[in-house]
Order: sequence, then C-alpha cells, then structure tokens
Amino acid sequence: MYNITCESTVDLPESYLLQRNCKALHYSYFLGMTECVDHMNNTPEVLAQFYKDLEEFKPTTSQLSAEAYKTFFAENLKDGDLLHLAFGSGMSNSVNNAFIAAEEINKTSAHKVTVIDTTCSCIGYGLFVDTALDMRDKGATLQEIATWAEANKFNVHHQFFTTTLSYFRRSGRVSWAAAFVGTLLRMCPIMHLNRSGKIVAYSKAMSVSKAMQKTLDEIAAHIQNGSDYDGKLWISHSNCIETAEKVKEKLAEAYPKADIRLFDIGPIIACHCGPGTVAIFFWGDTRVE
Repeated sequence: MYNITCESTVDLPESYLLQRNCKALHYSYFLGMTECVDHMNNTPEVLAQFYKDLEEFKPTTSQLSAEAYKTFFAENLKDGDLLHLAFGSGMSNSVNNAFIAAEEINKTSAHKVTVIDTTCSCIGYGLFVDTALDMRDKGATLQEIATWAEANKFNVHHQFFTTTLSYFRRSGRVSWAAAFVGTLLRMCPIMHLNRSGKIVAYSKAMSVSKAMQKTLDEIAAHIQNGSDYDGKLWISHSNCIETAEKVKEKLAEAYPKADIRLFDIGPIIACHCGPGTVAIFFWGDTRVE
C-alpha cells in the first residue's frame, strides 16, 4: 500500500482530494502581518473577502520549510510508502526542501518517500495530480506512477492571459517596464509555462477578446489529438467568471469530447496574479524552454 500527496497550490477543493484519498500540505500567505493558511475552501464568500483584502494589502507568500515537509511526510508514511507530487520548481523553491526532507526521512524510515518536481502550477498541477490518482485507482504501483510522472510532466500545458499586470510585476513575474507599458496601453499579455515551469510572456493583445482568441489558437496548436481531444481540459480564473465562462463555451465547441471543468484560482497563486487572469490547462505536446 502507498499514499499520494500534494500541496495546496493544486487549487482543487480539499474535500475533493480527501474523497480521492489524497492529502495536501498547506501553504500560507501574509496580508500585512497576518498569516493566512490556504485552507483550500474557496467559497464565494471566502474569495470575495480575499479580493477585498488585496485592495488594502500587498500580499506575500513564503516557501514551505524542510521541517514542514518532514512533519507532513511522517504523518502520511504510517500506512506505507509515499509519493509526493510537489508544486513546480519554476514557481517556488519549496520542492528543494521537499527533497531534503525526503532524504533525511529515508535514512531511518522503513517506509520511503519519493518526491516528484511536477513543474506544474495551479489547476495544471491539479490536473496532473488528478491523473496520477486515476492511475492509482486503476491499480498502478507507486513506481509506475513515479516513472509516468517524470516522463509526462512536461506535457501539461498552462496557457493564460490577464487584464491586470500590477500583481505579476510585484511578484517579479513581469518586469516593471513591461507592466507599465502594458497597463498604459491596456494590453493583455498572453503567457504560458515553459519546460522549466517558469512563466513566459510570449505575445500580447489589445483586448480581452483578442487575447482569448490567441490563447485558443495556441491550444489548438499544441493539444493532443486536435479536435478529438477527450482528456482533462480545465479552466481557472481569478475573479473574472464572465470571461472564464466565455472561454469555457468556446472550448466546449472546439473539443466536445473533453472533460471541461471550471475552477477558481486559489489564494496562493492569486497573490501573484491578482484578479483578471484566465488560465487553461490540458495535455499536449512537450513544453519547450
């Protein structure tokens, strides 16, 4: 027997993960001097308060410590070995602490920890973990899933656009100059994650509708099996449900066989992207740098 675990940045409801016998290690964020745990309970009321707080505070996030991982791993090793699918290193260095914690635990524990740097983020990370849980439920071994994870983690595409650049600038994801010009001209940057899991702004559009179309074109260029795609095609948004619903409608028309679901971006990711971001995640060809 073995367990699969992840981190709260999968942006899936914790209730859903628990139903699938998967526990998550929780990140925290700070609003001023107040520490807020990401409880993965993104109800409309919780999110409304979160975005209201963003108007008053400059949010910050921090890495998970090696000690936090050691405690979490120990709690989940009681029944057998553990496969931990970690938040991508392109977004956070926390995974390095996960590797350190696993190495220390594996020196003395009868049950072993395997850590995978998924290179994924947000619901793309959730999609990856959910697929691993599907494999487990169909009888795959821990080693089979770990081997699959390393071989396929670069095939989860993350395509997104935003109407609010200031939060990306604060977190260093977009330069100050690019954010200033983009905001002045009301540009919508179009971005993706590269092979390393880092954000790359590869294009821009002068309106939301044009950004949406460019994003849809990029999806068509990279998605597995074209219009016959029947895999997970998941969407997330940060406080812009109307735009996300329009994207969902267009995706449903283009990929009628796909498993399309719509989620809210959780607070840890939203601290860095702010409101106004729509992201689409799917299985495609191999991501490049």
